[in-house]
Amino acid sequence: MTVRDVRPPTPDDLDRAWRAVSAELDPTPLVPSGLAPGALLKLETFQPTGAFKVRGALAAVAALPEGRPAVTASAGNHGLGMAYAAAKTGADITVVVSTRASQVKVDRMGAFPVRIVQHGTTYDEAEAHAMTLPGHFVSPYNDPAVIAGQGTIGSELDRQAEGPLTVIAPVGGGGLLAGLCLWARARGDVRVVGVESAVSRGVSASVAAGRVVEVEVGESFADGLLGNLEPGCVTPEVIGRTAELTSVTDDQIRTALRRLFHEHGLVAEGSGAAGVAALLAGKVEVTGRPVVIVSGRNITVPTFTDAIHEN
Repeated sequence: MTVRDVRPPTPDDLDRAWRAVSAELDPTPLVPSGLAPGALLKLETFQPTGAFKVRGALAAVAALPEGRPAVTASAGNHGLGMAYAAAKTGADITVVVSTRASQVKVDRMGAFPVRIVQHGTTYDEAEAHAMTLPGHFVSPYNDPAVIAGQGTIGSELDRQAEGPLTVIAPVGGGGLLAGLCLWARARGDVRVVGVESAVSRGVSASVAAGRVVEVEVGESFADGLLGNLEPGCVTPEVIGRTAELTSVTDDQIRTALRRLFHEHGLVAEGSGAAGVAALLAGKVEVTGRPVVIVSGRNITVPTFTDAIHEN
């Protein structure tokens, strides 16, 4: 795969992203939770597409050269965000997904004015194919506008929560975590903790190595957390030493899904509950008030009921 020349995002990117995102999206709720002392849940499940990825998509489409078509790869939620952005702006967008992508997400994408291409059996294969197609490639994580768009969660927290805070977020490709790090460095009273799947730790391995490295990726129902990083990806560089990284198992995620459902009436995907799983499992040392990003409600009923079923 060709190594693309991608620049890290800047505070100016965050400002531009905030203008694009706040013009289209209302702030998502920040609600108290008894899951941990003083805990707050930032409910990105309330986004119109059900996940935070719509933020980065709107920021990326706003940054496109006028009239330039875009192509992207997605495990599901980023593609939904790009589809939503296409409907809002009229942008010409192609989304590549694997043949094993969540069907509920693919079906929802189909309701928007985008072209959907299925290729390969993994996200990595879909991503590699997307890069061969004509148009401006918008990575779901390795793109300065996308990263800055995800960081607008922090811009909302500036208006919703006084510090100090410990912000806990799921990690797949690291776009959300990198955006939060960009914001946290400017704010100064925030610790950021990223939570990977125990079977897919590409971001933490790359941060530790100081360069992008490939890792073995296992099976998990938390599909949004799975996959390796694009060669030359900037997210490990942006994350650097700003964030701490930990991981959770599928069983720990299932416990989190049960607690979110029984105590808050919330439905979430496995990947979206990773932060709650880490907090409940004692994987996070909290200093200041814990804020957990809960994101992704695009899960099939059988998958969800199976996940919350107690054996």
